[in-house]
This record gives sequence, structure tokens and C-alpha cells, in this order.
Amino acid sequence: MSGYYREKLAGERLKRCYDIAGPRIRQYLKAEIDFVTDHIRPGSRVLELGCGCGRILPELSKKAGMVVGIDNAAESIHFGSENLRQYQNCLLAVMDAVNLGFGNRVFDYVVCIQNGISAFHVNQEVLIRESIRVTKPGGKIFFSTYADKFWPYRLEWFERQAEEGLVGEIDHKKTGKGIIVCKDGFTATTVDGEGYFRLTSGLKIEAEIEEIDGSSLFCLITAR
Repeated sequence: MSGYYREKLAGERLKRCYDIAGPRIRQYLKAEIDFVTDHIRPGSRVLELGCGCGRILPELSKKAGMVVGIDNAAESIHFGSENLRQYQNCLLAVMDAVNLGFGNRVFDYVVCIQNGISAFHVNQEVLIRESIRVTKPGGKIFFSTYADKFWPYRLEWFERQAEEGLVGEIDHKKTGKGIIVCKDGFTATTVDGEGYFRLTSGLKIEAEIEEIDGSSLFCLITAR
């Protein structure tokens, strides 16, 4: 996962990014969670990759029997663990999403939303393969990125973060066409539908692409 989130945008600072989000961003975030939770069977085992401070774990825990959230930012994991103590079926751990410390076929669902597939800045094929490895046959894996039409809202949200000093100043000369570049070196890209198919075409899985809320583009993988 990106060292930027581990070193500069973790814990309280990461939480602040969501605190300052406007109404359309909040709608997008809720729509993503709703899409995932609508698929989860009661009592199942769920793994979230790049959980940050555990923002969505409480919602996942309402249906799942056990929820594990992993992130490579120790500060975020500590912050989340302190704030989610009342959720007995939630566990947070410091771990790398492309080198998971779990056996094969452990989880019913693996969740990697809010553009984690791009934000982690790791080998995307390895990320997908590792997610499949820990998923039970018939289990579901959720990857999401931003829909093209959501660009104005996404850019405005990052501009708010820059104004708060949470990320660097936006470099508008280099920003555009789905890519956000900050002057402190931060970059945020996306994956389109064609990119999802390219990443999954050689795998023994089923993959469906679905746009949600006009804001998220999901790749829903069924493991075999």
C-alpha cells in the first residue's frame, strides 16, 4: 500500500478527510457500503483490504460473523482499534495487502473499495491474485474505483483536503483525465472497465463490472 497513507495520511488525519466530505461524497461512500453489505450473508467471514481507521467495519459487522480489517499504516490501525473496541466481531491488523498472512480459502468475502486498487500503489495483478487466494470457492471479492462522471466531485473533495493541509497542493497542470497529482508527490489514479477486464482475463474466476450511484465502478469477482 502507498507509503503516503502510512507516513502522511493516517490516524486522525485520515479520519479528517471523511469529516470534511461534502454531501455528494457522503452519498458515494454510503452507496459503496450499501452495495457490499447487500451481498453479505449473515455469519460470514469478511476481510477488508486497506481498512484505514476501520471506517466501514461497523457496517460490515452488522451482517458478518467476523470482520478483519488490514492496513499497512500502524497509526491508522491503532486509532481504529481504540475506537472500535465495542465491536466484538471486528479485528484490525497491520498487514500488506499483497502479502496477506492468511491461509488459502479463509474468507467468504474480500472487500477493497474506495479506489484501493489504485490508491495502494502496488502491483494490481498481484493484489487481485492474493485476494482470490484467501477467498473460499464461490466467495465474492469487491474492488471499486471512481466512475468517470464522478470526476468533478472527486476533484473538489481532494481540493478540500489540500486546503486543510491533509494532502499537498493540487498540481492542476498535471491533474485531469481521472488522475490527481499533488505538488508533494501524492498521486491518485483509477481503473476503468477495460482495465478491470485486462487484470482479470487470465484468471479462473467470474468477473462482473457494475457502476453504482454514478460514482463507483465495481469489479465483482466470484472465486472458484
